[in-house]
Amino acid sequence: MKTIIDKAASRGHANYGWLDTYYTFSFADYFNPEKIHFGALRVLNDDTIAPQKGFGMHQHKNMEVITIPLKGFVRHGDSMENSDFITRGDIQVMSTGTGIYHSEHNDSRTEPLEMLQIWVLPKKENTEPAYQNYDIRNILKKNQFSLIVSPDHDAPASILQDAWFSLGEFDAGKTIEYSMHKKNNMGAYLFIIEGKIKIGETVLSRRDGIGIYDTKDFVIETLEKSELLLMEVPML
Repeated sequence: MKTIIDKAASRGHANYGWLDTYYTFSFADYFNPEKIHFGALRVLNDDTIAPQKGFGMHQHKNMEVITIPLKGFVRHGDSMENSDFITRGDIQVMSTGTGIYHSEHNDSRTEPLEMLQIWVLPKKENTEPAYQNYDIRNILKKNQFSLIVSPDHDAPASILQDAWFSLGEFDAGKTIEYSMHKKNNMGAYLFIIEGKIKIGETVLSRRDGIGIYDTKDFVIETLEKSELLLMEVPML
């Protein structure tokens, strides 16, 4: 088993006033040649958007975009005339294909919006754009990973890549065994949203990340109450 460790403090950071964001991988003005992507996982941004602020209309092409709200409400609008709100317990998936314009806004007058935005390289380019929100509350189970994104429609959301996303909240003192969905050339990127965990001899805390590859399975130990996002992707 091989690992790549991304401590929270090693991430890129930008504060534009309206947006306070941390970049696990190279993005915008942050460039680190050693942190371009992890397999098909291209972007993992940890965004905090100020009240009544947001991203104006901008374009995406040939990327699978997954948005996971952690706190507050995201108002989405796009060039396909979709307009929706999502909050914690929902996820948003866009397959941007040949191109889609969209905006994301925090309508609250007082509360910041916290969300993760994730980009995955698609298996096939220039497909028809698509957008959908998913309520994942009814599938989230305590002390186990719940599959929220997959390529084969056995999760609430699907994307155009051989990728599986799982989300879970765990009590302290739990041991979680994870097996890759495919045998060859797969990796898993684990992002610690909250808490503290251990993999082998490596201890990871809030907002740390670890890429795991060249293995078919691995074990996670929770050292305290933890919320975890696990993204299994092809290593390309």
